[in-house]
Amino acid sequence: MFVRSERLFLRPGWPEDQDEFLALIADEGVVRNLTRAPWPYTAGDARAFLGAPQDMRLPRFLITQPGAHGTRIVGCIGLSLLDGEVNLGYWIARDHWGQGFASEAAQAVLSLARAIGHRRIVGSHFIDNPASGRVLEKAGFSPTGRVVERFSMGRNASCLSREYAAEPDSPCRSGDALGGDCPNPDLGGGQPLAA
Repeated sequence: MFVRSERLFLRPGWPEDQDEFLALIADEGVVRNLTRAPWPYTAGDARAFLGAPQDMRLPRFLITQPGAHGTRIVGCIGLSLLDGEVNLGYWIARDHWGQGFASEAAQAVLSLARAIGHRRIVGSHFIDNPASGRVLEKAGFSPTGRVVERFSMGRNASCLSREYAAEPDSPCRSGDALGGDCPNPDLGGGQPLAA
């Protein structure tokens, strides 16, 4: 499965991506904000992740940026199950922070989630990583008001995590957290949800 957005191309990971993938994720500043990635992150971890079978209802992608000199990996994004709900998870390599790639990729995956038939998608971030909350809000998620403890393999500790949700079929409302405009008219979202 492949997804194209304005600047990005989302595609499955392949074994030949291992070295580039590992060079990007083997950064404690990236891994510490993830729940399922261990630290230190090894070549074996990269090989296992890239070689794991894909679930067509819960796809995961490498986020790549096409350019004049080829395509480079800038991060990873995908859907998974978390506490029985469809969860959006992502990371962006440090050299690509602050360029809007995470929000753009998240909007693309939310559009895909709608096409697959998912009604509600959740996301979360550790409270000491507020930039990830801004990514989720720009992508159409709204805070649920819940803060829960989640274990981070990268930190080897449980940390407080703020929860968000998006309902791709929900209409946007004026006065919402995103200033009344949908970030993408196909997404809906931006609507406050009950906890």
